[in-house]
Amino acid sequence: MNFLNLIRYKNLLMLAFMQLIFRYGFLKMQNITLALADWQYLLLVLSTVLIAAAGYVVNNIFDQETDLQNKPEQVIVGKSFPETTAYNIYIALNSVGVGIGFYLSNVIEKPGFAVVFILIAASLYIYASSLKQMPIVGNIIVALLLSFSIIIIGIFDIYPVINPENKALMASFFSILLDYALYAFMLNLLREIVKDLEDINGDYNQGMRTLPIIFGTQRTVKLVFALSFIPIVILLVYINNYLVANSLFIATAYGFTTIVAPLCFFTIKSWTAKTTKDFHQLSTLLKWILFFGILSIAVITFNIKYNA
Repeated sequence: MNFLNLIRYKNLLMLAFMQLIFRYGFLKMQNITLALADWQYLLLVLSTVLIAAAGYVVNNIFDQETDLQNKPEQVIVGKSFPETTAYNIYIALNSVGVGIGFYLSNVIEKPGFAVVFILIAASLYIYASSLKQMPIVGNIIVALLLSFSIIIIGIFDIYPVINPENKALMASFFSILLDYALYAFMLNLLREIVKDLEDINGDYNQGMRTLPIIFGTQRTVKLVFALSFIPIVILLVYINNYLVANSLFIATAYGFTTIVAPLCFFTIKSWTAKTTKDFHQLSTLLKWILFFGILSIAVITFNIKYNA
């Protein structure tokens, strides 16, 4: 169990679930040819999960002192695992993940695409070692990396099979993936800022320069409140233009009840949030909103397919 906590297995399960939903709840439901066989796509998911797990390990290594103050009960490196062992685990996870990436890049006859996996692994290390301490920059990097785990599906499963005959159709599917990547980016950027609010005491004692430390808790809370309106407005426009306009009433009801309404609740609660407990609850709420948002691709696909 200590190893599972070291790699934040719950987050990894959500990442894998997200990629599987896009494949089997969306792309496989379309009448299109995909670049990867099912078992090869599972390797893509495994590669993504392993590299993300390595990112969590190296983050735990660099966050030992901060976590001792913010979350002492969750500290693993230095207690359950010596730092040397943690580094070995980090290297092993990255090696296998990047190795699978090299294999898949050759499968789709795009060997240069292997650099994607190297860049992701390198970005996670740089984030943990230095960028995390930079206000907003670290938050943006983490949000971008998660959103890229959606874009990578299009890069490896759609792009290699695009030809003049199916270009328009495939471009529309890639565009949908980009829409969800934007959604994931916005919510995770919010969540990263909220997590900085939650961890402000330990971060301050370690000399870190996160957004709440530089601008203060109240100003950062107001920023979160203001930023939360952006995904709400975008989602309302999206629902009106694509779901309501096409009479997808099940998907519309789903979107309002599981995504828009909770986001509005988040906005209201963020204005009055003050304590560590408040910020933790807001962070958890955003995680569930992200989960149901990703699941919506399957709901929309089902609604279109059966015209329910």
